[in-house]
Amino acid sequence: MNLPDAFLTRMKETLGPEYEVFLESYETGRYQGLRVNELKISREEFGKLQGESDDSGFHLESIPWCPTGFYYPEEERPGRHVWHEAGLYYIQEPSAMAPVVFLEPKPGEVILDLCAAPGGKTTHIGARMKNKGLLVANEIISKRAAILSENVERMGLTNTIVTNEPPSHLAEKFQGFFDGIIVDAPCSGEGMFRKEDIAIDEWSEENVKSCAERQKEILENAVKCLKNGGYIVYATCTFS
Repeated sequence: MNLPDAFLTRMKETLGPEYEVFLESYETGRYQGLRVNELKISREEFGKLQGESDDSGFHLESIPWCPTGFYYPEEERPGRHVWHEAGLYYIQEPSAMAPVVFLEPKPGEVILDLCAAPGGKTTHIGARMKNKGLLVANEIISKRAAILSENVERMGLTNTIVTNEPPSHLAEKFQGFFDGIIVDAPCSGEGMFRKEDIAIDEWSEENVKSCAERQKEILENAVKCLKNGGYIVYATCTFS
């Protein structure tokens, strides 16, 4: 894998003796995951459904940090199964399941997913809330907001409003409003290098700095939206 020289230099300085192990990780396959949607089927019911089906072909292994998350082998394609179209599960990176677990959204709370598309964390939050309370899922890019809306509908969320606004607009209208906020901030995508070659092609130190400034602005607006005593979980797909 042809990684950017400036990226490698920074990671070597940052990781020290762990740098070689870090490099070796790029020679191994990435993990595949799906998350069972308990708005439509429980983990136990899904297990029984799998056992009764002759053509599912899924070989699942539990993800330790997410009770409804499972690893599946790279050669399998659960995204092409009718269960996926029915919203029984969401295809999601195992690591991406962690932020919502940390936030611990509860039924009846008021939650904001500030950078929500395509909807992995939004649908995870909605399931944890059991469709009780209010979930606002915001995406500033209109095309991505449309994809977000499709996933919200497919997964059966009924307590969710999809908005298409800059974070500053939400901060004006929802000051001190939310019990919890997820900020899955737009970033330089270093954590996506194994998954998408375009992430490598688009990486630059200038882009890292630009993303950092954008994230600072987003977080400042997120803080304005948070109730006293509430929590923000900040997540990115980068090492920067």
